[in-house]
Amino acid sequence: MANQSRYLVETRTKASQAAGIAGLILLAVAFAMPIFASRSLIQDLFFILTMLTLAQFWNLLAGYGGLVSVGQQAFVGLGAYALFGAAILWGMDPVLALLLSGVAAVIVAVPTAFFAFRLQGAYFAIGTWVVAEVVRLSVAQWKTVGGGTGTSLPREARDFLGVEWVEAAFDVRASAARDIVTYWLALVLALLTIGGIYWLLRTKRGLALAAVRDNIEAAKSVGVDAVRMKWQVFLVSAFGTGVAGGLIYLQKSRISPDAAFSVTDWTAYVIFIVVIGGIGTIEGPIIGVLVFFVLQRFLADFGSWYLMILGGLGIVVMLFAPRGLWGLISDKSGIQLFPIRRTLRRPR
Repeated sequence: MANQSRYLVETRTKASQAAGIAGLILLAVAFAMPIFASRSLIQDLFFILTMLTLAQFWNLLAGYGGLVSVGQQAFVGLGAYALFGAAILWGMDPVLALLLSGVAAVIVAVPTAFFAFRLQGAYFAIGTWVVAEVVRLSVAQWKTVGGGTGTSLPREARDFLGVEWVEAAFDVRASAARDIVTYWLALVLALLTIGGIYWLLRTKRGLALAAVRDNIEAAKSVGVDAVRMKWQVFLVSAFGTGVAGGLIYLQKSRISPDAAFSVTDWTAYVIFIVVIGGIGTIEGPIIGVLVFFVLQRFLADFGSWYLMILGGLGIVVMLFAPRGLWGLISDKSGIQLFPIRRTLRRPR
């Protein structure tokens, strides 16, 4: 009887191993950053990390699940208002209320999915936007949290978990201590998001998700439950986006419906980040958020020209680099920092 050749399935590459080592070093530096970084730098890093988290969840939804939503601001706003409501009405510590932010987003995501999944393509995108506007108008009637004008976190709620310890350990004021605590929370959330998505894409569910995105009928023909996969991705994305929304407004300490449910801030910019960086890749949003931050820093004072430049840059990238900046880099160099492609190799 002939010997059967055995193969090993591998996803790791030399570049990914080197990136893993560099990532651990960078992670240690990031956690230690408040020791030597200025408050303004901590705030900038908080912005980058939270936008990266939102971009990764939208990328999971659209880039891997094929569900192009323009209503993610609904979950950002819901998460933020859930946190403020828990702090104001129940006196809950805002850090502990972050989980409620995700739960509140999921609760609204369930009926949203029942409605939106009956729509396809552009109709799905517009449907999610309509739902987000309905949620915004509904929350604006909630007088307990300020109605249409919004409200601020109560003074006692601003001394949330970890603030007193940071004040004592770093000898800083309460406002700076709050920035440090929220920065650490944003860093942990971004790590969990990237790590969780990478883990998912390396599993059988990740293969099923890619199959649903590429050809839903072909995926069904090989036994993939496409409806179930869409539900899972939509609800996971809603939960993570809700937690990120709660954290963003915990750092701001003030909220209003127009700001929390802003389609420009929480959906348009996020889509720009993913498209510029490279949709359907984990590396893409990382590149995209850095590009977006630099553009915002240097162009934000140009008013409407700033938005026009962002739009023009997005069009140029889509025309000449359809897979985004990371796709361009990867095609030229063959580097994959988060490889998910499986290769067969004979054992030595």
